[in-house]
Amino acid sequence: MEAGLSILIGLFFTVAVYLMLSRMFVRMLIGVVILGNAVNMLIFVNGRLTREVPPLIPLDQATVTQATANPLPQALVLTAIVISFSFFAFLLVLAYRTYQELGTDDVNDMRIAEPKGEAGPPQGY
Repeated sequence: MEAGLSILIGLFFTVAVYLMLSRMFVRMLIGVVILGNAVNMLIFVNGRLTREVPPLIPLDQATVTQATANPLPQALVLTAIVISFSFFAFLLVLAYRTYQELGTDDVNDMRIAEPKGEAGPPQGY
């Protein structure tokens, strides 16, 4: 199962890099989301996918005596999901405002486009 997920993670990284190299801003955003998902899956698979019992210590013991699941990758992935969602929301709003101002989502056209509200340099200088 880990070998199949490793191949899927490699595929996610490949698709993410391909999309981030695109000239369209929305494709770049989708590439960032896929890259975040690939990293989350990589961390999760590195924590070993096993069907172990939850990492709970019984009341009458001081340490865990049986094999348990590792909670650290799960906590890291959960935190990364929240951070990547907020990062994506910020980039999505940034892309929308950029499209409103410049009228394009092509990165090369953004360099030469003027904002819609300005007609040129301010007068009186």
